[in-house]
Amino acid sequence: MILKVRKRTVARVIVTVKDKLKYKHGILNAAYQQLQPLLIAIQFLSSLPVGHLPMPKDKDVGSSLMFYPVVGALLGVILSALAFGLMQVFGSGLSAALLLSVWVILTGALHLDGLADCADAWMGGLGSKKRTLELMKDPTSGPIAIATVILVMLVKYAALEAVLTQVMAQQSYYLVLIWPLMLSRMSAMILFATTPYARKNGLGKAISEYLSTNAVWGVCCVVLILAYLVFRWHLITILVAGLAVFIYLRHLMLIRIDGCTGDTAGALIELSEVAILVACVAYFSMIPP
Repeated sequence: MILKVRKRTVARVIVTVKDKLKYKHGILNAAYQQLQPLLIAIQFLSSLPVGHLPMPKDKDVGSSLMFYPVVGALLGVILSALAFGLMQVFGSGLSAALLLSVWVILTGALHLDGLADCADAWMGGLGSKKRTLELMKDPTSGPIAIATVILVMLVKYAALEAVLTQVMAQQSYYLVLIWPLMLSRMSAMILFATTPYARKNGLGKAISEYLSTNAVWGVCCVVLILAYLVFRWHLITILVAGLAVFIYLRHLMLIRIDGCTGDTAGALIELSEVAILVACVAYFSMIPP
């Protein structure tokens, strides 16, 4: 009799434990589903490990667009912490070189690849939309692509070295490095929200179909408010640099391929980073010592 009671008690305990595990698993699964767009954005914009993700749904791909500035902020925090550590040991020149190397590694050179593809396609496309889109798919890089990447990296290094020197001299916050990464990803977000996708298929197609325009502008407002709290009215300098690059490149995209692609978004991110870094140098020069 006692054994039967004990067996029933054990059976009830096992059932209770299983129910609790199922409940916890359901909560974790729901949380994972909510984080899916963020993980997709991290995977798409960086080389940060996010584990093995299942094939994303088109809806999640579209929702991931709102997290582009968040990914930029995350990369910016990592680089800012690294910059602070490097500047305690090395000078601004070597620190800028090491920081730029990690910058490329963190992004997986994805945006540089897009920039190189666009440079080759724009020069070799000869004004033809079809030819330009075909060249973007070509895995080889010509001299124009190589020269463009080298020039962009040289300017980025020089601007980064100048920012680090000014940050150290004025004892300002290293977190200023967040803004080139965050605002450039915001530019890519706005590009997909305001520009038709040039190809019939691809990730950009899913983004354009499942994109919430209101959510995009809401994210932009939050980012700009945060930027204003940091830069105050000097934010105008930063915005002019970013807007000039965005408007000009978007104009070129619409003329040549009637829209945008993942490669053109990558090129926009790279050139926006450079422009905003240069604007940050101007920002520090306007701050009284």
